[in-house]
Amino acid sequence: QVQLVESGGGLVQAGGSLRLSCVASGSILSINSLGWFRQAPGKQRDLVADITRGGTANYADSVKGRFTISISRDNAKNTVYLQMNSLKPEDTAVYYCNADVGWPNSRRYWGQGTQVTVSS
Repeated sequence: QVQLVESGGGLVQAGGSLRLSCVASGSILSINSLGWFRQAPGKQRDLVADITRGGTANYADSVKGRFTISISRDNAKNTVYLQMNSLKPEDTAVYYCNADVGWPNSRRYWGQGTQVTVSS
């Protein structure tokens, strides 16, 4: 199992920046990728960005050039960051950390979510 604990959400004005952090612990050697999803009210949960074990990052088109995902590792935990710059009101959502774990049958683990609100 993998446990995910997020931090870093909040309220920011349009054009501002925030950094989200997510600490993954537990069976971290089985993690295939870590990422961030977001869900706005009345909408589905969508991928924002993820990063593979090998360090390959993938971004939603809507955040390319504005958001950067990165990861740090130590023996006990992995920490995934999402640096969000040039924030827009449409970035407002609950952001969820996600871990894709296991092979060949993988499963997803989710954090509790952190609110990001961008005011215009």
